Amino acid sequence: MAERGAPALSLRAVAREMGLVSSAIYRYFPTRDDLLTALIVDAYNDLGASAERAVARHATNDPRRRLHAAASSIRRWAKRHPNEYALIYGSPVPGYEAPENTVAPATRVTMVLSRIVTDAWAQEPLAPMEPLPSSFDAMFESDSLRAVMPGVPDAVRGRALMVWTSIFGTVSFELFGHYRGSVRSATQYFSFVVDELADLVLNRSAMGT
Repeated sequence: MAERGAPALSLRAVAREMGLVSSAIYRYFPTRDDLLTALIVDAYNDLGASAERAVARHATNDPRRRLHAAASSIRRWAKRHPNEYALIYGSPVPGYEAPENTVAPATRVTMVLSRIVTDAWAQEPLAPMEPLPSSFDAMFESDSLRAVMPGVPDAVRGRALMVWTSIFGTVSFELFGHYRGSVRSATQYFSFVVDELADLVLNRSAMGT
C-alpha cells in the first residue's frame, strides 16, 4: 500500500512478498476486498483505542482538555501511520464497498467526541447555544445523533459533527502537505483550531484548570 496505494493492492503480490504460493494467502483472505476490510478494521480499532486512552487520562469535568487530548491523539496516530490514515480517511478505493463489520470500529473514535460533549452537558448547564439556521431533521440523521448524544441540544449535536469533521480535515491538510507556505507551526495551529472548535460545543465555564 505504501509503495503503490490501496487501489493497487494485490493478494498475489502480498503472497510473493511473504514468500508464499498465492493459494496459501487465499485461505485467509478469499479476495482483495477481504484483505482491505481487515486492514480497515484494524486501523479504525487502533485509532479508536488511541483516542480512548488519551481521553481516559483526564477527568470528565474537564471537557476542553479531554477534547484537546482526543484531537492530539488522532493527529499523532495519523503522523505515525500515514498509510493507514489514508486508507480510512483518504480517497475511496475504486470498486470497494465497506461491509457492515467496519461500522462499529469506525465509530469508536466518533464516540469519543460524543462522550466528551454528552458528559459536559450532563454535568452542568452550559451557556445557551444559538439554534441551527434551519430544520435539524432536514439536515441530519437526527435519530442517530440523538442516540449517541442523549440530553444534548440539537444545535450542539449538529455543531459536534462539524467539530469532528474539522479536526480530521485539519489533520488531513497537514498530513497531505496542503499547509506548505501558509502554516509555520502545525502543532500550534492545530491546538488553536481545536480550541476554536471547542467553543462551538463547550462554553468557557467548561474549560477546566
